Amino acid sequence: MSAPAPVGDDFGARLSFDRGVPGRRAVDVPRWDGEVTPLPDTGLLRDSVRLPELSQGELVRYYTELSARNYGIDSPLGSCTMKYNPKVGDLVASLPGLAEAHPLAPATEVQGTLRTLGELSRGLGEITGLGGVSLAPAAGAQGELAGVLMIARALEDRGELAQRRRILVPDSAHGTNPATAAMAGFTVTQIPTAADGSMDRAVIESELDGSVAAVMVTVPNTLGLVAGLIHDAGAYLYGDGANLNAIMGRVRYGDLGFDVVHLNLHKSFSTPHGGGGPGAGPVCCSEELAPYLPTPVVTEGDDGVVRLTEPERSIGRMQQFGGNVGVLVRAYAYMRALGLDGLRAVSGQAVLNANYLRVLMYGHYDLPYDRPVLHEVVFSGSRQRRTYGVPTYDIAKRLIDHGFHPPTVYFPLIVEEALMIEPTETEPPEAIEALAAAMIAIAAEAEADPETLHRAPLSAPIGRLDEATAARRPVLRWQEDLADCS
Repeated sequence: MSAPAPVGDDFGARLSFDRGVPGRRAVDVPRWDGEVTPLPDTGLLRDSVRLPELSQGELVRYYTELSARNYGIDSPLGSCTMKYNPKVGDLVASLPGLAEAHPLAPATEVQGTLRTLGELSRGLGEITGLGGVSLAPAAGAQGELAGVLMIARALEDRGELAQRRRILVPDSAHGTNPATAAMAGFTVTQIPTAADGSMDRAVIESELDGSVAAVMVTVPNTLGLVAGLIHDAGAYLYGDGANLNAIMGRVRYGDLGFDVVHLNLHKSFSTPHGGGGPGAGPVCCSEELAPYLPTPVVTEGDDGVVRLTEPERSIGRMQQFGGNVGVLVRAYAYMRALGLDGLRAVSGQAVLNANYLRVLMYGHYDLPYDRPVLHEVVFSGSRQRRTYGVPTYDIAKRLIDHGFHPPTVYFPLIVEEALMIEPTETEPPEAIEALAAAMIAIAAEAEADPETLHRAPLSAPIGRLDEATAARRPVLRWQEDLADCS
């Protein structure tokens, strides 16, 4: 009989592989009495697969200890709009009629799933003011690529693709914007930010000519002020919908003059993301661009049957089948649970929380754009670095010792030593106040004891990592010879 693992055992030193004991089982699965499916050719099979063997109690304890190391609930990333994932979405997505629907089943046998996706499409079209919707893209970046490829196909049909090879992108844009434009074969022209932090209308106007295919804009930003200029120049206006959480239920992209926009459902519709599940990045567009949507789209025929169909001039498939349906169902449950009034309340509370945090932290960190904000506030640690030698990276790491997952740092690139914090609408006032108190304490510590910040985090099971090496030479699977490494 082996000795049990000590209570509070550090999971970093004893992974599930190290805890396993031969013969232990967490669940006893009944034998299969049906027809046995032949195995693949033996040349394709492994001789052995070493997996940990744990009792059910040991397994539950292991995952409980593991979860205690996370900072946040169901939000494993520190990026913007990582809000709580309501469990009702998991409940709805796990209903047998939805969870067990086969992607290759005839349309007549999965009408419930297809009608659910159809209602989601119509809801997203109403919220964005853009009636053409495809749920196919697997994430926001893929939806973004779909939108730019749609613009390219439309320009090709207009006979203008050869000369319209530039896309204008603000210097404050998400990094995927210029990457997407380049991947689609366009040249990127960077538009500098005006003194007030918005897009510079005069620069856009000077750049617009017959060589411009599109302008990519993140909203909230200059909103509809530039739409007329862009359309008059024969170009398209692309919207990065990652920030929908700030305007949801209040402002519609279509009404602002946008031609196409992608949505990040993990951001605005509270679906799992990153370590919490696959993504979903629907793309919504105007009637003009609808024939180019990625396949499939959900349509209802004259016979009343809902089907997945291919638009007339579709750019093609972005991934297999009809998209990440389980994630889409969660978004549908979120939308239906809240309704329009609830979605409008989401954006209002998100903006209120960000401004509350801005006021609480005011004066302790530099605020490059000193004005009311929408869903996120961008501070700068430049004062701490310049005066005390404490960079934003140290500030973020020290937050871990206060029990907070660090926010996005060093973005947007136009803000030196950026600290971008988005509390979202799901955080209560007490959480906003606790975060502000921690940030203020760290600012004081940067002045009194900068060396502690250089060594942070001090309370985490693993301290500072060589992140450059981890990114360049990652270890992506468990290896026995590395099991004792800390």
